[in-house]
Amino acid sequence: MSARLNLLLAVAAALLALAALAVGPAPVAPSRIWAALAGGDAGLAGVVLTEIRLPRAILGAAVGASLGLAGAVLQGLLRNPLAEPGLIGASPAASFGAALAFYFGLAGLSAFAVPIAAMAGAACAVVLLYALAGRDSSMLSLVLAGVAVSSFAGALTALALNLAPSPFAALEIAFWLLGSLADRSLADAAIAVPLMAAGWALLATTGRGLDALSLGEDAALSLGIDLDSLRLRIVAGVALAVGAAVSVSGAIGFVGLVVPHLVRPMVGHAPGRLLLPSALGGAVLVLAADLCVRLAPTGIEIKLGVVTALIGAPFFLWLVLSTRRAMR
Repeated sequence: MSARLNLLLAVAAALLALAALAVGPAPVAPSRIWAALAGGDAGLAGVVLTEIRLPRAILGAAVGASLGLAGAVLQGLLRNPLAEPGLIGASPAASFGAALAFYFGLAGLSAFAVPIAAMAGAACAVVLLYALAGRDSSMLSLVLAGVAVSSFAGALTALALNLAPSPFAALEIAFWLLGSLADRSLADAAIAVPLMAAGWALLATTGRGLDALSLGEDAALSLGIDLDSLRLRIVAGVALAVGAAVSVSGAIGFVGLVVPHLVRPMVGHAPGRLLLPSALGGAVLVLAADLCVRLAPTGIEIKLGVVTALIGAPFFLWLVLSTRRAMR
């Protein structure tokens, strides 16, 4: 069942990526898509595909995979169905780094300023997390440290908005925080995707440890799992994947919460088996949501983060109520 699900999700992601290239205000035939991607179409269709739609499709798949995979890993690590990437502070800190780039006008000087600042913020969050939690921290102290880092980063972002030198700077920061894949370039993808891939590689090595950890910390230790190494790989992997994702997309919430819960009934409750389906499911969800955003009959394009929040917030409330009922 797991292999069949992975295949179906991979095909769905590929079809959605193809639709992202073909569909828009100016539809492009599949034959023109292949010609443009091969460098044989230098006309308007080729420019639209390579400069606008291709970066958006690549980043939609990569950002969705990062958020879905990170959510599955964090839920396994913390053994908490409500865990998601923002829990360890990487997403809020990355958002704060990007806000600083807008605040000081660096975003207008270089296309690389916002991604670099956001990834630096995520890296600082990881360092601060381990400084607060300690190397031999328990799961509870790790969660509390993550909450502290998230709250602090959120407060600093609000402060940057409050002290923005002009209404235009505040508006630019606010719009970026809403989350979107519009107006991204292949240069953005070239910076962020390799870092996301490095995060995926680290998180992919945690499956066996997460399966053992589901039996409890003592059982995992008896099975030879190095918990400190496991935590370090997870925190570093989440920081790389989520920090790089947030650096180019802004804050896109709830993907890491919703996707693992949707695919878990189809693969069983072993955390290790959930990783690949969650990554593929995250790519499918973000690509589909971004396609809906582009095709929505509105005068102004709705931000992607708003759409995912409209989907995720009711799901989160339902999940909380279901968890409470199960505990009675």
